[in-house]
Amino acid sequence: MQPKAVDLPAHVADEDIGKVRLLVSDLCTYLEGYLTPAQVREVYRAYLFGAEAHMGQHRLSGEPYIYHPLAVARILAGMRMDYKCLMAAILHDVIEDTETAKEQLANEFDPEIAELVDGVSKLTMINFRSKAEAQAENFRKMMLAMTRDIRVILIKLADRLHNMRTLGVMRPDKARRIARETLDIYAPIANRLGINSIRHELEDLGMMAHWPWRHRILSNALRHMRGNRKEAVGQIESTLQQRLEQDGIKGEVKGREKHVYSVYRKMRDKHLPLSELADVYAFRILVDTVDTCYRVLGTVHNLYKPVPGKFKDYIAIPKANGYQSLHTVLFGPNGLPIEIQIRTHDMHRVAEEGIAAHWRYKGAVEGTDGGPPTPAADWVRDLLELQKDSGDSMEFLEHVKVDLFPDEVYVFTPRGKIMVLPKGATVIDFAYAVHSDVGNQCVAARVDRRLSPLRTQLYNGQTVEIITKPDARPNPSWLNFVVTGKARANIRSYLKRLEKREALELGRRLLEREMQVYRMSVDDLTADTCRNLLGALNCDSPEQLLEEIGLGNRTAKLVAQLLAHEEGGTQGGDGKQGTLTITGTEGMVVNFAKCCGPIPGDPIVATVSAGKGMVVHHQNCPNLGDFRKQGHGWMDVNWAPDVVGEYATAIRVDAGNQRGMLATVASVIAREGSNIEDVRSEERDGLSSSLRFVITVKDRNHLARIMRRVKALPTVMRISRVIG
Repeated sequence: MQPKAVDLPAHVADEDIGKVRLLVSDLCTYLEGYLTPAQVREVYRAYLFGAEAHMGQHRLSGEPYIYHPLAVARILAGMRMDYKCLMAAILHDVIEDTETAKEQLANEFDPEIAELVDGVSKLTMINFRSKAEAQAENFRKMMLAMTRDIRVILIKLADRLHNMRTLGVMRPDKARRIARETLDIYAPIANRLGINSIRHELEDLGMMAHWPWRHRILSNALRHMRGNRKEAVGQIESTLQQRLEQDGIKGEVKGREKHVYSVYRKMRDKHLPLSELADVYAFRILVDTVDTCYRVLGTVHNLYKPVPGKFKDYIAIPKANGYQSLHTVLFGPNGLPIEIQIRTHDMHRVAEEGIAAHWRYKGAVEGTDGGPPTPAADWVRDLLELQKDSGDSMEFLEHVKVDLFPDEVYVFTPRGKIMVLPKGATVIDFAYAVHSDVGNQCVAARVDRRLSPLRTQLYNGQTVEIITKPDARPNPSWLNFVVTGKARANIRSYLKRLEKREALELGRRLLEREMQVYRMSVDDLTADTCRNLLGALNCDSPEQLLEEIGLGNRTAKLVAQLLAHEEGGTQGGDGKQGTLTITGTEGMVVNFAKCCGPIPGDPIVATVSAGKGMVVHHQNCPNLGDFRKQGHGWMDVNWAPDVVGEYATAIRVDAGNQRGMLATVASVIAREGSNIEDVRSEERDGLSSSLRFVITVKDRNHLARIMRRVKALPTVMRISRVIG
């Protein structure tokens, strides 16, 4: 099929019209190689629509805008994408940059194409507080669209690739910003999805724009090295091909030079000069079957000696993005280190095109349209969970960026299943990788059959078994050492839900306490009173109001006064409210002050501060002075008779300087059922030492028993509790 040219506006130069026609003709000619004539006509119809929609628009280079969508479609055609994907690529800017609406595209073509174009379009009609927030929200929208249809991100990657190819017309500062974003986000996404053909070019173009001098110097050095070693590289390629033929192996040998950015990153990360890099020159051997891959490995190891510790089997254990290949480094002629990559033709196709190859051959991606299971598809599916558990767009972007740089660690479940985690991952990361519920209920773990702390960092080949308890829940301290976005998002989400529930319950108790002054109860309030109060306080629901009271963002006393005014309540009795009871089960919204360490049985008071909820202090805590002077912001509380849990408090032990004294005191504390959370030496002279212990106790009786046992030790001269 030979398409006709669209009419372009009169002011467009003749050479531009000619180039547009050439671009369209080249695209359609290429498409005829794998699409039906009817599908090629549909792509051309999309071009006619796009050219008319963008009529009069030009890029910064002065070219007609339609150049760009056609170039994007040509990149995707090189990946042999389907005709609807190509149509959406040609139309990908019409919603954002023209008067065309999504509904118009759906009517003119079909809803599937309209959804693809909308997924790539930015959120131009929403006002954001900052450019960073706008970028994060646009990214979030695009990634969620990708989880529904992987072609959204393929179009976006092709769009970014063409923009990077034409970045030279931009202002230097804007070009550097776009290059930084490309290196931080889009190249890692291409890597995570296994699309190396796009990733390598994005990385090199990004480096060229962001670090032009580094790129130029390194390119010149590689060019000089290539000239010096050209003969040796050609000889190695020829020798490898001859040896394969001698062994009766049908294979294709290709020599290649590592990409500039890959060389730069390895030099930077490993602090190596260019001369010491082993894989600047690599040879790729493509064969037909997996069995032949391993035969070729034996052949090349017989030909050249392998470098110990430099063999990696990514066929048996693929990378997180689905990449498969055998890698080995050999001592070549004259000691020249060379890397050999051995893979099948199918593996090579997946290595270059990644998830696009799976989509093209299977028609979908698992988790979106029922396609095949792939590691990249698993990551796409996990994005939905990240989105659900992230509070806002900035947090979502943070979680995704963490997952975009996975130097892999391969560990095993007790049943032998391989789990791929990023380098530095801990036991908790592993637990959440297995399942969110396993992570939430994790209490301990066995690494290679040995009990290990939850913060234990995992390494290749370890077997990890997670021990769970149904009533366990995530600890906020886990956020200090987890590295995967999934674990971090799940922990934050769980703690937020838990805090919300606990804040709501505490808010109800605080408001109920204040309303006792007016002989009223929260349960007795009428619907009209609640509606009027919520309107006056700008709250959406009674639950939101109670939650804000529990978190200290609103004062229960003021809310009670407003409710009493609405209901016509009168102050009764002596005008005093009841005392709030602390049960120990309030959770994160009730905190116990570290300065004085209150424990059950102590006389206590509580302060309320915005965003933190309630903080319980010992009545004698010296830090309460300012609150008492203000006359508000603090309240009387007491302990419930059946309070549960363990509470930290501090004691000071003065003892003689004798060998083993600390161990003796610690042993007595442990025998009495207490745990030592911290110990430090505060004063020391030639004869005695003063030690400060932070220990956990159940109540004052428990503490008194511990102090009596420690005081009975011959070396102990004095023991006292530390308050404040």
